Amino acid sequence: MTQKMDVIAPEIAKTLDGLFQERVRRSAAALAYKNFDEPGVWKDYTWGDVDRLVSRWQAGLEADGLQPGDRVAIMLRNSVNWVVFDQAAMGLDLVTVPLYTSDRADNIAYIVRDSGARLMVIESPDQWELFAEVLDQLAGLKRVLCIKPLSGPSPDPRLKSIVDWLPKTAGAVRHVNQDGAKLTSIIYTSGTTGRPKGVMLSHRNMLGNCFATLQCLAIYPDDLLLSFLPLSHTLERTCGYYGIVMCGAQTAFARSVPQLAEDLQSIRPTLLISVPRIYERVYGAIKQKLAEGPAARRKLFEAAVAVGWARFQHQQGRGPWKPGFLLWPVLKKLVASKVMARLGGRLRAATCGGAALSPEIAQLFIGLGLPVIQGYGLTETSPVVSTNRIEDNVPASIGKPIPGVQVKLGDRDALLVKGPNVMLGYWNLADATKAMFTADGWLNTGDIARFDETGHLYITGRLKEIIVMSNGEKVPPADMEAAILRDSLFEQVLVL
Repeated sequence: MTQKMDVIAPEIAKTLDGLFQERVRRSAAALAYKNFDEPGVWKDYTWGDVDRLVSRWQAGLEADGLQPGDRVAIMLRNSVNWVVFDQAAMGLDLVTVPLYTSDRADNIAYIVRDSGARLMVIESPDQWELFAEVLDQLAGLKRVLCIKPLSGPSPDPRLKSIVDWLPKTAGAVRHVNQDGAKLTSIIYTSGTTGRPKGVMLSHRNMLGNCFATLQCLAIYPDDLLLSFLPLSHTLERTCGYYGIVMCGAQTAFARSVPQLAEDLQSIRPTLLISVPRIYERVYGAIKQKLAEGPAARRKLFEAAVAVGWARFQHQQGRGPWKPGFLLWPVLKKLVASKVMARLGGRLRAATCGGAALSPEIAQLFIGLGLPVIQGYGLTETSPVVSTNRIEDNVPASIGKPIPGVQVKLGDRDALLVKGPNVMLGYWNLADATKAMFTADGWLNTGDIARFDETGHLYITGRLKEIIVMSNGEKVPPADMEAAILRDSLFEQVLVL
């Protein structure tokens, strides 16, 4: 590992497309991406290769008459094409609207209509067929681009394959906007409490968030991230895409979650960004295998986790040295190294966000030598608010605020946030925007929190989820739900 960082400061980048431009200037010939392309092989792309693709996409977008400020929607799996489209759009001062490939057609139609998107890019003709019943709601789209070729004549004059749409050559990549305060993306929330709301984020929101998180976890040009969380998820986009551009590391785009185990083995990443469900699945598989095997193997595994966890606590300054540590070289060889090898054998950090990871699961992975770093954030905060650090890691907590972000507790211990990462507001929803902020300008996350004596933050529940019992006692259901989820029988839990 090259222990020298090459971080591009936000003041140099100015905008997210400016960040990419500076990376190309510094590292044009260096490896940027690995993508599983047709006919089924991993293909390498340098920063310069991607930049040349961006120029062709820009020429196509301009030929379609798109103007600065127009919204363009992207419904692709994680790939080089996602990056290329996003960079081409931002360079022309267009506003990117990311969509989940697994979302319902009516939900996608609502987002496209609400954002006023003029163009949408999709993966295959099959995806377009899913919109057959909501085509009347997609009248505002002037162009639909398909990555894969069409099997016959286009069923809709707006639908074109990029094979026919992309010009063969183009000039230099354009960077129309130099103002980091301008809107660059509208990211719609999941809509679990009603219709999705469009979170408006600026270049500066996400650039600053990348830079602040890199002060908490050093990433080097020799690092390799395996990207599998959808790029429509703000955590993956800010930290796993723009953050990697900022520090000049490499990204391999996983083929799919079902193929993740194979990709970990073949790509051998040094970094992962994940949500708890991935760790829960691995944990469940390990527990099941141990339950089916001999008791001696289970005891050996439990000893490795216990000794590894005690070593971690000692290294963090929270526990004493123990004679059992002398057994670690043997336990590492027999147990820990084998588990780590299943994850590629080179992981040096794995971040976890999006929901709480149970302490039991964190303890297992950390005990076996994988530093799992929990953090916290929301789409409305670009997204990272706080995170643990490798050298100061309290897995049950969400860490401490990242540089430049202020937090405090408000009424009913609600977590309030202020900083350069806080959104511009909700798209076309002035009242909803106003409701998210206190009178003195703090964003109310809606999460209930507490601090410990060392300054680490803990989320203890959601304001709207508190269950009021018949005896008047108020109970947050999160702990009960987390406990039930530890059983491999359950995929999702809602306590009522």
